[in-house]
Amino acid sequence: MIADGFEGALDRTAAGLAAMGAGDARPYQECWARDDGVTLFGAFGTIEQGHGDVMATLDWVASRFSDGTLVPEYETVHVGEDVAFTVGFERGVLRVDGGKPTELTIRVTHVYRRIDDAWCIVHRHGDHPPALAARPRLGA
Repeated sequence: MIADGFEGALDRTAAGLAAMGAGDARPYQECWARDDGVTLFGAFGTIEQGHGDVMATLDWVASRFSDGTLVPEYETVHVGEDVAFTVGFERGVLRVDGGKPTELTIRVTHVYRRIDDAWCIVHRHGDHPPALAARPRLGA
């Protein structure tokens, strides 16, 4: 069980990501704090700070996506009193820039802050996982 209403924030984020994959940024944008301290380190190489710039970048990203969805898969969820974070992946099949449907995997960390009893995203870092060979295990 996830504490203090944070499960609702995860549900809203999942719905927002699904909409992003279909080309609609608005539901995901509504998950973000309306604060000039928000930051985005995006998987397309963008680095933004401030609500207006982050929202404009999310509009641009959504405009590149169509006919798909993104689904979060969490490896770690940590909830503190006023700060929480998730670490995991977003996976889906969608069209990028009108191309053919393609599988997309993004490694993502979200940082949330509780603001007026609502959990809001204040930072996102996403990147494309490197294609690395598995690290040998010690003692194997």
